Amino acid sequence: MAARRLLITGGAGFIGANFTHHWCARHPDDRVVVLDSLTYAGNRASLEALEADDRYRFVQADIVDTDAVRALLREEDLDTVVHFAAESHVDRSIHGPAEFVRTNVVGTWSMLDACRLEWPTESERRYHFHHVSTDEVYGSLAPDDPAFREDRQYEPNSPYAASKAGSDHLVRAYHHTYGMSVTTSNCSNNYGPYQFPEKLIPLMIVNLLTGKDLPVYGDGRNVRDWLHVQDHCAGIEAVIERGRVDQTYNIGGDNEWTNIDLVHQLCALMDEAFAADSDLAARFADALPARGQQSAESIKFVKDRLGHDRRYAIDGNKIADELGFKASIGFAEGLRSTLAWYLDNESWWRAVMDGSYRDWVAKQY
Repeated sequence: MAARRLLITGGAGFIGANFTHHWCARHPDDRVVVLDSLTYAGNRASLEALEADDRYRFVQADIVDTDAVRALLREEDLDTVVHFAAESHVDRSIHGPAEFVRTNVVGTWSMLDACRLEWPTESERRYHFHHVSTDEVYGSLAPDDPAFREDRQYEPNSPYAASKAGSDHLVRAYHHTYGMSVTTSNCSNNYGPYQFPEKLIPLMIVNLLTGKDLPVYGDGRNVRDWLHVQDHCAGIEAVIERGRVDQTYNIGGDNEWTNIDLVHQLCALMDEAFAADSDLAARFADALPARGQQSAESIKFVKDRLGHDRRYAIDGNKIADELGFKASIGFAEGLRSTLAWYLDNESWWRAVMDGSYRDWVAKQY
């Protein structure tokens, strides 16, 4: 296959940064341009290792600026867009939905329209737009319901989920109206390196290390399907390379956990890490295991999130059958390696925890 020229939107965010590293490592002949506006969750330091690579370029701009996107598409002769850029935290969408509509709906429209105006209309798949979405567009599952399939009716229950559902529909519409080559992937909950510490796993890790409570919503029995970000990146790669045009592929981990069981698992891993490495007690003196206590003692049940979906689960049969993809990183392995990454990269997560983030978390819990 001829070398691609990729534009990765939101490439300084959690999943986007991991995907940028993944693609650059596996496709050494491709040109990769990252477009990111560097909001609170975007961190250029996550891409620092690529800065000296001539194949890579970082551009700070807003996806809503259609003219800027068009100019970049022309300047770099970009033929593939991998669209990660989005506001993604449900709690923030409840408290401030406007930014989610602006970025997720208007921003996706802006990206699609820039591509429509700059790319030639072709039946072949040289010019392609891949849209990264979420399982939350499908709504909530009862305990015994079958997992989400690609043909499930959309039933978004939060402003975040609704904004992503709107963006999914725009992608489909641009294929059927203008003939644009598109694919969409809807993923389950991701975890791994470079995740901003407002999401469950990094929030629990950072709070444990800094001696703060571990806030768990409601009764803690909400269920999520957890997918390591490296597996997610491999799944997206498979869709871009081999997926059928105008198709949606669900990417999941086949790995359902209640929130409270996951938090207990993290606490056990943290206690184990402190027991194995005496230096951790000196580095993180506020952590409970540094004082001879169990990490689980810091669990605190808090008022449930508004409209909190009870269960998500992904049926990954379509991507497995058509593209041969299945998540390969076991949860015990993935969770342990994620904890190790945050222990080894204290400077990264302390740098992203600026005053505005701490103030926001304080208001929630």
